[in-house]
Amino acid sequence: MASEAYQGRPSLLRKPGSLGSVGWVFGFIVLAAGVSFFKLDLFHTDIWPNAGGWQLAGDFFSQAQHPALRFVGEGTPQGALDLPLQALQAAFNTIVFAAAAISLALVGGLLLGFVGSSVWWDHADARWSGWGPVITFLARSVMTGMRSVHELVWAVLLLAALGRGELVAVVAIAIPYTGTLAKIFSEMLDEAPSESASALRLAGASTLNWYAFGLVPQAMPDMLAYVFYRFECALRSSAVLGFFGFPTLGYYISASFENLYYAEVWSYLYVLMALILLVDWWSGKLRQAVQS
Repeated sequence: MASEAYQGRPSLLRKPGSLGSVGWVFGFIVLAAGVSFFKLDLFHTDIWPNAGGWQLAGDFFSQAQHPALRFVGEGTPQGALDLPLQALQAAFNTIVFAAAAISLALVGGLLLGFVGSSVWWDHADARWSGWGPVITFLARSVMTGMRSVHELVWAVLLLAALGRGELVAVVAIAIPYTGTLAKIFSEMLDEAPSESASALRLAGASTLNWYAFGLVPQAMPDMLAYVFYRFECALRSSAVLGFFGFPTLGYYISASFENLYYAEVWSYLYVLMALILLVDWWSGKLRQAVQS
């Protein structure tokens, strides 16, 4: 996953292995890809669409240049602004679900990331430091369990257990995102530059002050950048939850696609793309403000 690979600024990246190690890893990836292609018969000519498939794809992508501003189907509202207003309402619902989910995930991620950060336990008082490896192991096991199950699977499980509801959709996104945020936060804290924090420690600062005012500010820009990245992912996950019946952009994309109203589909897709671009621009501006 892309979220797993993100490790902040280049200065925080782990040192790469030797060329020989990289070669072995690359060779293993190529071998695994080749075996997978043969196992799935991806070299077979049947994977290529037939004439009808090419025509369907052509019809779909040809509508990308002509997104609908009116509803296409018969019996649907024909007002000039009805579809744009519905798309904006769906976009707002998408943002609401994503914001609620990332808010829950951020709280849980910070708490778990703090507990799972080995650097805290390495500098804790002697009475607590002995428990550090055990607590870190337990916290990281919880992180792994939470993020190992995709949000769509969580949605299926929670919908089956609790029924359809907005809270179910929010929690389905928040659970795996909590585990992912916690993992990345703990690693960023462990790898953050510690020179200024060490100076505070030498000046007699307590462990809490050393951690809160010396170490956390060093990792904060990277943590903030990653939160915005996960918010972008939450927007996409929120949109996809529309396929389960929640009134996000995915709900209208699914309905329009099933009825072959491709122009409507592209209208909703463009709104979703605009949301992602807006969040990306906003996160860039905020990172610049924090780092300046």
